[in-house]
Amino acid sequence: MALFSKLFAKIRGGAISSGDWAEIEETLIASDLGAKNAAEIISIAKKVKAEELDTAVLSALESWLSNDNRALATNLNRPITILIVGVNGTGKTTSTAKLTAYLKRENKTVLLAAADTFRAAAVEQLQTWGNRLGVEVVTGPSNGDPASVAFDAASKAKADSFDYLIIDTAGRLHTKSGLMDELGKVRRVIEKTLPIDEVLLVVDATTGQNGIVQAKIFMESVAITGLILTKMDGSARGGIALAIERETKTPIKFIGTGEGAGDLEAFDSTRYLNGLFQ
Repeated sequence: MALFSKLFAKIRGGAISSGDWAEIEETLIASDLGAKNAAEIISIAKKVKAEELDTAVLSALESWLSNDNRALATNLNRPITILIVGVNGTGKTTSTAKLTAYLKRENKTVLLAAADTFRAAAVEQLQTWGNRLGVEVVTGPSNGDPASVAFDAASKAKADSFDYLIIDTAGRLHTKSGLMDELGKVRRVIEKTLPIDEVLLVVDATTGQNGIVQAKIFMESVAITGLILTKMDGSARGGIALAIERETKTPIKFIGTGEGAGDLEAFDSTRYLNGLFQ
């Protein structure tokens, strides 16, 4: 990714013209760092000596990232309940499956709930993943009550002592307050049986600043505990992780790097920052 390699190469190369600074800033903005953040990096770069640049910029970037715990919640005495939320098209159902595969590699038992009852394709997709991964999927009637599916799944997860319950919710349009209210109902129903430990918002990295807008609107209605950033592969511009954490103060817990079940990894902030410089 090496987002800052061009910046550092020019600065260390000698005198920099106003046009060079403008070009560097445009490069940072194009990386989905955001105009405000890009301007701040340029300001830092103009003030420090070339040999101090790495340290100064790295210090700034570290302060932008969330200090919250990036690990999933754990509990040895009851199932951990995870709600997966997000706008349709962000990779929500696929991320649910990838998270299941990730937990299975950790030797955890997982129960899935297909609470996106208004999209038959979403239910079928999760069932296909469930068969592929060897995990049970709780479903309900088409166009049925998502809260009912969630309640049945929570009851089963508790009765059968699963380690994790992951609930794939409908891909709510963040401008529709009624759909957000429905998500609140799902939460209240589950909490009659089990606490909700994680609410993970899935954001498509390629949507850039629009992804940040989506995240903020969701956070006004739902208590988000972490983010799953999808499509963080060669097509994604690397600055979005910095920008979204700075704007939302919410930790990225996982990143999706492909379409396969194994293409999900825990977000390592140190590794990510190093990748921006090398």
